[in-house]
Amino acid sequence: MSYNTLRSAVRGRVLLPGDEEFDTARTPWNLSVDQPVAAVVHVEDADDMAAVVGYARAAGLSVTAQPNGHGASGTAADTILVRTRRLDRIEVDPVRRRARVGAGTSWGELLTAAARHGLTGLAGSSPVVSVVGYTLGGGLSWFGRKYGWAADSVRAFDIVDADGRQTRVTAETDPELFWALRGGGGDFALVTAVEFDLFAAPSLFGGSIVWPAERTAAVCAAFQDITDDAPAELTVWLNRLQPPQGPPVIAIAATYLGESARGRDLLRRLDAIDGIVADTRREFSPAELGTIANEPTAPGPGLLRTELLTTLDETAVEILLQAPIDPLMGIQLRQLGGALAEPTRGAVPPFAEPYALSLLAIGSDPDTVDAVRFTQKRIIADLGARVSGRRPYTVLSAGDSVTEVFDTSTLDRLRKLKRARDPHGVFRANFPVLY
Repeated sequence: MSYNTLRSAVRGRVLLPGDEEFDTARTPWNLSVDQPVAAVVHVEDADDMAAVVGYARAAGLSVTAQPNGHGASGTAADTILVRTRRLDRIEVDPVRRRARVGAGTSWGELLTAAARHGLTGLAGSSPVVSVVGYTLGGGLSWFGRKYGWAADSVRAFDIVDADGRQTRVTAETDPELFWALRGGGGDFALVTAVEFDLFAAPSLFGGSIVWPAERTAAVCAAFQDITDDAPAELTVWLNRLQPPQGPPVIAIAATYLGESARGRDLLRRLDAIDGIVADTRREFSPAELGTIANEPTAPGPGLLRTELLTTLDETAVEILLQAPIDPLMGIQLRQLGGALAEPTRGAVPPFAEPYALSLLAIGSDPDTVDAVRFTQKRIIADLGARVSGRRPYTVLSAGDSVTEVFDTSTLDRLRKLKRARDPHGVFRANFPVLY
């Protein structure tokens, strides 16, 4: 089937191999991942998305949706890549504490709109990640310890199904698909919009504190002490950083969903550690949530591996915070627990592990990639049973599988639904349930 048929069926721009902007359009956020897709469509609206699905099914192709390519895995070969950035409409209902956003909306955009009403969504650390993609994978939020996974806050999805039909999915209209979309990934439909609950955030406190690496032992002890009995409103991360330029440092990042005086009191042990070289803690708006972690907002070649850590004992501390980690750029420990460990209403599994461990490096040349992967595997092997072998969907990276996310019964249920609703494989998520 000619791509001219696709071009005539959509209002958005269709790019093919050989077109001047094709390579730029197909490139994901993580520049170390290649996406040799068959075509890219910058859709204008939900009707365009339905037209792409209809074309793909007739042509025997698959469709992958990405606003800007976060979470790309390299499994999108020979697919039609749908860019949803133009679907960026935001509706906030402050009375019902609810938002409805299009598939191209970023968390920074939504948080800015919600903050005008003293509200927040269950956003992660980056303001440029899409609300829909993050939520389909469960959504690990700064406020997850208090309110659980972002997927559990969803009230409705607007979708295009494998037959090209547009419909609204809720717990009442299609309970099985609604269950799967809340944390099971994007393998079951194209989501054009999502409606979800917002939460009161009249006051937030947080920021980052940085010390020279020589203070690692004291900072780690304080991190463990604070996280041992932290209220659900408080989330704390520990970061060991070896920047390409400049000395290595140890840092804490934290958010507290409440009054600044109480947040500062909960973190008071950190003030006793001398040598602070930077301290950004303050009261802030939900619109500024992305400044806490201060993650890059431009694409780059990231090499990330994330695991769940069952304990932070003396051996784990030595491996992660004292032993050499070259050529890694950083090690991060995110505090979990609270509502994240409780049963969910969707496919996203609860995680009882107390910490998420991330091993990060930057680079794309083969020698660097090989050295980084070797170091990541060595560290994980050294940790042994302190690593559970499970990981959240949204932190999967190239080469990972959904078998590391879902237990057998959940994965069987997701696969059964995939076969029933999309028997021709029209949809291909970044991390498919069947491939």
